[in-house]
Amino acid sequence: MLCNFYDPDLRQPVLGSCYPGRRITVLIDWFTVAAQIVNFLILVALLKHFLYDRIIRAMDKREEKISSRLQDAEDERKKAHEEAESYRRKNEDLKNAQEQMLDEAREEADRKLKELTHKAREEVDTARRRWQKSIEKEKNSFLQDLRRMTIQEVYDISRRALKDLAEVELEERMVDVFVSRFRQLKKDKKDTILKAIREESKVVIRSGFELSQASRQKIKKMLKEEASEKIEVTYDTDSQMIMGIELKSRGEKVAWSIRDYIADLEDRAKAALDKQIQESKE
Repeated sequence: MLCNFYDPDLRQPVLGSCYPGRRITVLIDWFTVAAQIVNFLILVALLKHFLYDRIIRAMDKREEKISSRLQDAEDERKKAHEEAESYRRKNEDLKNAQEQMLDEAREEADRKLKELTHKAREEVDTARRRWQKSIEKEKNSFLQDLRRMTIQEVYDISRRALKDLAEVELEERMVDVFVSRFRQLKKDKKDTILKAIREESKVVIRSGFELSQASRQKIKKMLKEEASEKIEVTYDTDSQMIMGIELKSRGEKVAWSIRDYIADLEDRAKAALDKQIQESKE
């Protein structure tokens, strides 16, 4: 653009002049300046279009890619953190579940142990009660047999002894003892019996043997003397009453039996059995 412009003064040294004392005049060509500005703008536009824009786009793409990678990395980090947190929660839940299962297992074991212990204790108690019941049954059976045998033996021995020694029947002697016992009753008991006899005017005499006519007369005489009234007497024989006589009227009764003498023997036998049972328990 400056090819046709020639200025020899422009090639002179800046600090000095070829022509001392000469004033230098600089001429500005505005057209050239404008042309240079236009050229610069065109250059800037070309650089922007062909270089800067591409560089900026490449930088933007690179930045986007970096941002995307950073975002992916952040997402992966968050995902890893969430997975770690999830694993921690699952591990904690598993631990809690394990502890709960262990607690439940302990409780179940304790409950089962208590149940088995209680069941075993009940079985032992049942077996002990069954054993005690069996022992009690055998004891009662033995005592009944002992009572029956003792009474029968005493009856037979007494019968033979009285007959051999005094020629007196045992049954008659038992009636005598009964009449004597009735007369010797305590006043309140005797008054109660006599009141019932007078009001009822009936008496039932129950014995374990058939009373002879003489024995019946003794009883009637005793009633007449004690009650002072005419009394209707009914006699009843009960084979279960061995060596015994009972007077009953209007719910009141007086009885005498050889059982009264056997009671002490029975009590001592029972005490001996109880002692033996207690020792077997120990």
